[in-house]
Amino acid sequence: MSIIADRLKNVSISASAAMTQRARELAAKGIKVVSLSSGEPDFPTPAHAIEAAHAAALAGDTKYPPMDGTPALKSAIIRKFKRDNNLDYDATQIVVSGGGKQVIFNAMLATCNPGDEVVIPTPSWVSYADIVKFAGGVPVPVPCHEQTGFKLRAEDLEAAITPRTKWLFLNFPNNPTGAACSRAEMAAIAEVMLRHPNVWIMTDDIYEHLVYDDFQFCTIAEVEPRLYNRVLTMNGVSKAYAMTGWRLGFCAGSKELISAISNVNGQNGGGIATLTQAAATAALDGPQDLLKERAAIYKTRRDFVLDKLSEVEGLRCHRPEGAFYIYPNISELIGKTSKGGRKIESDVDFVIGLVEEHYVATVQGAAYGMSPFFRISYATSLEKLGEGCARIAQFCKDMR
Repeated sequence: MSIIADRLKNVSISASAAMTQRARELAAKGIKVVSLSSGEPDFPTPAHAIEAAHAAALAGDTKYPPMDGTPALKSAIIRKFKRDNNLDYDATQIVVSGGGKQVIFNAMLATCNPGDEVVIPTPSWVSYADIVKFAGGVPVPVPCHEQTGFKLRAEDLEAAITPRTKWLFLNFPNNPTGAACSRAEMAAIAEVMLRHPNVWIMTDDIYEHLVYDDFQFCTIAEVEPRLYNRVLTMNGVSKAYAMTGWRLGFCAGSKELISAISNVNGQNGGGIATLTQAAATAALDGPQDLLKERAAIYKTRRDFVLDKLSEVEGLRCHRPEGAFYIYPNISELIGKTSKGGRKIESDVDFVIGLVEEHYVATVQGAAYGMSPFFRISYATSLEKLGEGCARIAQFCKDMR
């Protein structure tokens, strides 16, 4: 009899984490690897956030924290939602967790019964479907095709909803495509959801501040206030404020839902580190100019990668509105053979060949539910991006 629980049978290891680990292994052997697999900002955490954590430690703020977040942080989150999204919440509608992933995990454990369906626009972040499965739910992918900008179409959403549907996930700007929904496109999604009052909506807004070309971010509870009580709005400090290692996410929603999520939070993790909460409070309440400054740098990087890859025969790239990913289509390369002798029969073969032969780490589109694509993260320097793109170009050029 196996010691491993049945619930893990259909839960896979994160593909992006696996590829990042492979890059580290190669680097440990002295190989110069260009890692474009990790969705982690290369900017430092804002100095005032670090100073706030330091001050909290010196002041003795090192005891057990409240399970759902400190009053200071919850107040800062309330101000953030009002300032950035025109959404009003009170402290009983906010809960803080150990990163955005834990928010989603706790929400699914708190609400999903066996067989409940969760609609997930695809391509989607690698962990959504596995979290739903872990909670006993059934992920229902809805393809968002390249031809329509990787956006969720209202008619496709309508067709996916059944009497078993419990949740709809939204993540725009999207990981892995960078696609983002305009206000009109979000309103069309909202109109569908108004016709299905028993379906809840979880919106992952972690890339909210990473939008380009004058694109205006919007979130569904803001666009359609009639959905307010059925929306769980999730966000965090990891991407916008470059605080991935601090591990803090937060969400806002109805009091009943937040109470249930907080209950799960208290059982699987407890309160988040006090110093992390002090740093996040300072980040949310402090100067916000750095958000636009860093977004401008990301835009420069996006344009650089798009320009370089547009010259590569066999690749086709959608121009993303946000996040820090590009999702090239490699359909023209399927069936070819790399210089190293690897037959490219899928995007998995492509990314393995790329890392093994040219030492560039990316992630296969299959991990996100749509092939044949691969994901590049441009959350790194122009120097590394230039080297990575040159190696990708050579890898493709050498195929026969």
